[in-house]
Amino acid sequence: QVQLVESGGGLVQAGGSLRLSCTASGRTFSNYATGWFRQAPGKEREFVAATSRSDGTSYYANSVKGRFTISRDNAKNTVLLQMNSLKPEDTAVYYCAVHSGPAIVTTAHAYDVWGQGTQVTVSS
Repeated sequence: QVQLVESGGGLVQAGGSLRLSCTASGRTFSNYATGWFRQAPGKEREFVAATSRSDGTSYYANSVKGRFTISRDNAKNTVLLQMNSLKPEDTAVYYCAVHSGPAIVTTAHAYDVWGQGTQVTVSS
């Protein structure tokens, strides 16, 4: 069973950048498609970005397209989420998750394993 640990969250001013990392242990990310989700207080968990298992194709929520980039570092068994031009509405707990299917999936219930989350706070 793979285990996921997120890191890299913190407090940043609007317009700033953060890079989140999701490190896997137990199995490599090459066995999974990976997604990033976020959940703000009082709101449902929402899809942010995902990358496929096979060819590394990426997909983004409209709210982050052009600002966030998901990538995979196979040597470090890590998936990154580079977040630029951050806005106060990006404030949330960010989670990475994996599923064993090959394709990109944007619905949370399709993911099998989740990390514990990392807090991102963007001040105005």
